[in-house]
Amino acid sequence: MAITHHAADQEFTTTRDGLTAELAYARPADGVIDFTHTFVDEGLRGQGVAEELARAGLDFARQEHLKVKTTCKFMAGFVKRHHAEYADILA
Repeated sequence: MAITHHAADQEFTTTRDGLTAELAYARPADGVIDFTHTFVDEGLRGQGVAEELARAGLDFARQEHLKVKTTCKFMAGFVKRHHAEYADILA
């Protein structure tokens, strides 16, 4: 699945079969990214789409040397479940 980063809109998105999913973020301070909202169309739920968006966002944060905050409940749970993998970039 192709995930696109729209820096101007501060979101990562993907589309499959006309359905969309997005991971929105904010940049509240220099060197910090806050993942604020995850949305997955009902027809895409349960297929791992949100997890793929989460990994894309977190990979971007690591690549850009950003510290990660997770205002979004889904993202907070995701990094908690995968804490060992992402501990180095968590704020």
